[in-house]
Amino acid sequence: MLDIPKDKKIILFDGVCNLCNNAVTKTIKYDKKNEFLFTALQSKKGTEIINYLGIDTRKLDSIILYEPGVSYDVKATAALKIMQSFGGLWHVTRIFYLFPESFRNHVYEFVAKNRYKWFGKKEQCMIPTKELKAKFLD
Repeated sequence: MLDIPKDKKIILFDGVCNLCNNAVTKTIKYDKKNEFLFTALQSKKGTEIINYLGIDTRKLDSIILYEPGVSYDVKATAALKIMQSFGGLWHVTRIFYLFPESFRNHVYEFVAKNRYKWFGKKEQCMIPTKELKAKFLD
């Protein structure tokens, strides 16, 4: 059994990706309801959750939104669900559900495939500041 809070949604992200780290920072900023906790895919806790969910990361190199006891989502659907939780104008992102999931994921995968080339890569996973440490599982 996983030792994680059951009342939070867990976002697993690529800890060495600059685009992903910026997305985490923005998510923390817009998470007014304090719904999310974060962990890098490469971290011990990230690996533990991935193994628990039975996800093969060789086939899935993506953001994962895990709602303990409910379900998990990946790729574009995970990103859309995260953005919609922010409220306000972010609800406009619902329009992307008009496109088939396969199309949304194709666009997501194109960006993901090029993320290091376009946005760069860190040598190690992001280390949260003291102020942000409570938002991370590791």
